[in-house]
Amino acid sequence: MADVTMTGTQSTVGTRLEWLLIAVGIVALVAAPFFFYPIFLMKLLCFALFACAFNLLLGYTGLLSFGHAAFFGGAAYFTAHAVKVWGWTPEAGVLLGVAGAAVLGLVMGFLAIRRQGIYFAMITLALAQMFFFFCLQAPFTHGEDGIQGVPRGDLFGLVDLRMPTNMYYFVLVVFLIGVFAIWRIVNSPFGMILKSIRENENRAISLGYSVQRYKLAAFVMSAVLAGLAGSVKALVFQFATLTDVGWQMSGEVILMTLLGGIGTMVGPIVGAALVVTLQNYLATSEFPVTVVTGAIFMICVLLFRRGIVGEVYARLANWNGDRH
Repeated sequence: MADVTMTGTQSTVGTRLEWLLIAVGIVALVAAPFFFYPIFLMKLLCFALFACAFNLLLGYTGLLSFGHAAFFGGAAYFTAHAVKVWGWTPEAGVLLGVAGAAVLGLVMGFLAIRRQGIYFAMITLALAQMFFFFCLQAPFTHGEDGIQGVPRGDLFGLVDLRMPTNMYYFVLVVFLIGVFAIWRIVNSPFGMILKSIRENENRAISLGYSVQRYKLAAFVMSAVLAGLAGSVKALVFQFATLTDVGWQMSGEVILMTLLGGIGTMVGPIVGAALVVTLQNYLATSEFPVTVVTGAIFMICVLLFRRGIVGEVYARLANWNGDRH
């Protein structure tokens, strides 16, 4: 009974803290371009959405994918090509990128969900590497040069995205829509089934749920949201390169999610903010970025096993439990 009470207390404290962080965060993001470099902020938002999309699969479904860069980078390529070569509008280019990521997610997910654990992870990595070599050889990606000089254009023919402030608020709206979609999925009956699969897959099967279908649906949803982040990123930086589809990108989003705290809404955002900020400020220093981020990851694993946000939730729940 005490364990049930503590779990309920931790959930309540975590929920209240998340809503407070979300409210403060939205206000801060609205005012941020007046105090910080917009390109840096847009990069942070793109990767934060990418990490949240990955967390939908790992944190709430319990599936560790090593191939999410395929959706992020693939959507970036599709959007960049459509906007630059075909002359599509930015919103149409983003929709194409999301649709392409959905197709990739459906194909990769259909093949990967037949296995569990490390075998699932290895299959996603292998499929993502196959897509990487496809992008290396495909004519429309321009190989190692990538697609450069992607025009931002006018959103719906009304908003000039060439202006940094306009582009920033477009990215912010996309980010908020994506995070709200994830929150709605997680807090729906569908999301509750995903959590039950994460906790005890055999139990979910015994209750009559088609676990394979739910896994595939979660995989595709995560791929779509990762593709949304990649499509917007291509417009922000006006290029798409092999870096976006490399296995290092998949490792980076895993790092962001684990640092912030899996299974929380705010955790991946905090993790992405930490990693992107370190990359930005250490880029011109003599310290190797990968070594520093790796050291921070080891420290967090040793001291904050639940991630930064997850550990904060646990400490607050324990403190609240001691008071009662």
